[in-house]
Amino acid sequence: MDFTKTVMGLELGSTRIKAVLVDEHHVPVASGSYDWENRLENGVWTYSLSDIHTGVQACFAALQADVQEKYHEPLTNVGAMGVSAMMHGYMPFDENWQLLTPFRTWRNTMTGQAAAELTDLFHFNIPQRWSIAHLYQAVLNGEDHLPNLRHLTTLAGYIHYRLTGRHVLGVGEAAGMFPIENGQPAYNEAMLQACEEKLAEKGYPWTLRQVLPAVLPAGGDAGVLTEAGAKFLDPSGRLQAGCPVAPAEGDAGTGMVATNSVRAYTGNVSAGTSDFAMVVVDRPLGVHREIDMVATPTGLPVAMVHCNNCTSDINAWASLFGEMAAMLGVTIKRGPLLDKLFAVAMDGAPDGGGLMAFNYFSGEGVTDLDAGRPVFARTPDAPFTLADFMRTHLLSALATLKIGLDILTGEEQVEIRRLCGHGGFFKAPKVGQTLLSAAVNAPVTVMETAGEGGPYGMALLAGYRIWKEEGESLEDYLDKKVFHNATCTTLMAPPEEVAGFTAFLERYKKALPMEKAAIETI
Repeated sequence: MDFTKTVMGLELGSTRIKAVLVDEHHVPVASGSYDWENRLENGVWTYSLSDIHTGVQACFAALQADVQEKYHEPLTNVGAMGVSAMMHGYMPFDENWQLLTPFRTWRNTMTGQAAAELTDLFHFNIPQRWSIAHLYQAVLNGEDHLPNLRHLTTLAGYIHYRLTGRHVLGVGEAAGMFPIENGQPAYNEAMLQACEEKLAEKGYPWTLRQVLPAVLPAGGDAGVLTEAGAKFLDPSGRLQAGCPVAPAEGDAGTGMVATNSVRAYTGNVSAGTSDFAMVVVDRPLGVHREIDMVATPTGLPVAMVHCNNCTSDINAWASLFGEMAAMLGVTIKRGPLLDKLFAVAMDGAPDGGGLMAFNYFSGEGVTDLDAGRPVFARTPDAPFTLADFMRTHLLSALATLKIGLDILTGEEQVEIRRLCGHGGFFKAPKVGQTLLSAAVNAPVTVMETAGEGGPYGMALLAGYRIWKEEGESLEDYLDKKVFHNATCTTLMAPPEEVAGFTAFLERYKKALPMEKAAIETI
């Protein structure tokens, strides 16, 4: 096989690092993955640099092994590649690219004061997880590392630097660091100037313009894989340097690409450890704490409803059930076990049968909580079946997202013409798709490649980097060359499912004080 006619996407997700190799027909031909988990250390959700380096290299080694098994030859080069990762967070480096603090991931809710002050300064919502909120909070706290700061980036931007030596980001990922100009691959100049004036009062030997990465649109020249980059990715030395590398993106941007949701009025929901809805809009929106304004990989404005918590609690219960099965002498892998648990949920009452769950492992901005406690509760007379139990947890996983979307479609009157689902929540056939449709009361599409998710989207961006025709937009490239014959299913939840989710959500909102009390007392 001629691997110079393939492209690779690598994505560092919250629980899994995955690489996907895609051929010139945009079909996945090989993959590799590595499971990992964030840790709560000294009150900070983080991954160590050792975790990051080991995970990336193990993932690529797994991809090489898959290629060797399928094609009986080593993977020594590709036509192009790109890296994406969980968005936002804080990775400050000194002039030698030495990390100055442990990586503070998107999951942390420690920047409330900074987010509020910047939102007032910009008249633009700045979420707690954005990089500028973390930096400004560090400034407010007077953290010791700040005089040595020379480079600020995200996880995707860091890996991109290791591969190419370039301090750059794709515009969609950059939009989660600092607000960008509407429709342009550049930071918002007025907001940048306002923030620079605030920071200048502190007398640091750097400016925001100096430490932020340069911004590039999809298809831009983000460098090539260097000799050092090839050695970093593949310590065995088999991988050759020299291939073009696409601008690094976040998992939100790659999700948009993987679901062909980069045109105005289209949208997608990514549901895994976290869940978020991305809806491409045609105008600026009002300032809402629950809605982030980010960008597509080409710079179009996107309204984002991001929730820190989705499937972590479901996975925890699945592990408990798996442990129970092992006690009875039955070994079942997590994937098949989750499929069965998702399937049985569809036998439960549409509103969960009177049970209640909050899936908050960490704080949640949409419901204004700075910490989380997973909680399950029921009334004494509520039916307590496995079906209702699992239905309740699946509904809970989407409840906070729905609260944010109601602001978008209600107060802002945003039209959503097409909504696609992707990520682990949609792997079990029709289950997650039906429940999301019930939540939004609209048809939901899931593509055959939904399980590939972000890594596939990043591979497509790498393909666009080298295979686009002159003047061809990303939107047209995806429509005409990637998804023109895509296999997908679209369904609309029946009225009883919609009514069930509505009833559950009303109970969920009324029960929120219970979650707040758990945070205060446990």
